[in-house]
Amino acid sequence: MIYDVRHVTTYTYGSPVTFAQCTLRVQPATSHGQIVEWSRLSIDPQPAAMTEHVSFFGNRVALVQIDVPHEVLRIEARSRVAVDRNAALDLWADRSWEDIRELGFARASMQPTSPAHFLYPSPLAGFAPSVTDYVGQSFVRGRCITQAASEVMGRIRREFKYDPDATKVSTPLVEAFQNRHGVCQDFAHIMIAGLRGLGLSAAYVSGYIRTIPPAGKPRLEGGDASHAWVALWCGPDRGWLGFDPTNDIMAGDDHVVLGIGRDYADVAPVGGILQGTREQDVAVGVDVIPLLP
Repeated sequence: MIYDVRHVTTYTYGSPVTFAQCTLRVQPATSHGQIVEWSRLSIDPQPAAMTEHVSFFGNRVALVQIDVPHEVLRIEARSRVAVDRNAALDLWADRSWEDIRELGFARASMQPTSPAHFLYPSPLAGFAPSVTDYVGQSFVRGRCITQAASEVMGRIRREFKYDPDATKVSTPLVEAFQNRHGVCQDFAHIMIAGLRGLGLSAAYVSGYIRTIPPAGKPRLEGGDASHAWVALWCGPDRGWLGFDPTNDIMAGDDHVVLGIGRDYADVAPVGGILQGTREQDVAVGVDVIPLLP
């Protein structure tokens, strides 16, 4: 499947900002079952300086400096991405989760894809006994790791309510877990924290998922959403597999990966500092448009 992806972030400030230094992670990379055919980044006002690099985990990062006064900052990333990711999975074909746990701890590699980097708590997906107990209900002794993980994402889908007004980026994981309300970021962090609490390697994946309008209805421009899901290390044979607890599906050809990290802080689309007002409104629009063959 080939997609044209458009991601627009617009900041409107209460008074002029005289200086801004931004870290942008809004362009996908070729990896994880996808190939980026081309990608373009446009910023208004025009940056005085911009450098790009690839982070340790393989994410594309742009560092931008704007030194002219402005009340609106508009960041637009356009990409064409070819995705070929087989989501079909025999849930009974893998080793037990205890075997995978031992294999993860035994891995000596420190390459970016090594499970070693994703075994331990991170700032936004810290250790929480209540979350570990919740996830652990599906990881009974000797159970196949993919079957157990699939059951966890299904339970989160059924037992938690998607509510964009319930949490913020700063909402603690335990609070979202206790209230059973939140968004894809919260659900991914909850699943990751529980898996790590059991000694399994789990990563945070940011990206996009194609949305399909109801029959007879047109697509809404900007109606596709930024998304988040979980990558679980399932051993040296399976490698990393994507589990989407928001939708109770495996990550397949409808998912476009933007970045991978230990939690949201590693892959936040926009960060940085500015000089000027604290008052700001943020609007984000995403389009994931499949190209017909």
